[in-house]
Amino acid sequence: MPDSSLPDFWDTRYRGGVTPWDAGGAPPRLQEWVKGLGQGLRVLIPGAGTGYEVRLFAAHGHDVLAIDFSQAAVEAAQRELGPLSDRVQKADFFSFAAAAFDLVYERALLCALPRREWPRWAARMAELVRPDGRLAGFYYIDDNPRGPPFGIGLDELNALLSANFTKEQDESIPSAQSLAVFQGKERWQVWKRKKL
Repeated sequence: MPDSSLPDFWDTRYRGGVTPWDAGGAPPRLQEWVKGLGQGLRVLIPGAGTGYEVRLFAAHGHDVLAIDFSQAAVEAAQRELGPLSDRVQKADFFSFAAAAFDLVYERALLCALPRREWPRWAARMAELVRPDGRLAGFYYIDDNPRGPPFGIGLDELNALLSANFTKEQDESIPSAQSLAVFQGKERWQVWKRKKL
């Protein structure tokens, strides 16, 4: 069975044009939220895929880095972003070296990972977000045991993050703003990193 924790799984999908998670642009809820951030934050977008959000963060004055471990995804993002293509790098979320960020944004990274990787995901997020920094993103809330996308329960997501983060926002996303693959089961959440 193919393993979504490996780059080849995603290379095959990008090269085959099988990308139902690709929204074609930055989500409206994120666009609204970014307007209130001010400027000058160091932002990381792991599992960036085509990287539309890079353009949004850069346009609002943030120092943004997008990473993906799929070469095909990196190539797609670099084509999409043109003059901002240098903001995208091939790197593994779990092992790349970087100082902590003010903000880590994700959409569909957690649900792309097999469940066995979720504790590692939570621990890595705690490493990558500086104290008082934020983890913001969209989460696929479902009890679907098969994936990707792998759904997670709200209580399980809370359990993964609450040791190191405090939840600041939690909103359901209107179906009209959600992708078909996540329809009616996507939530926007913002978590503040606790002080060490």
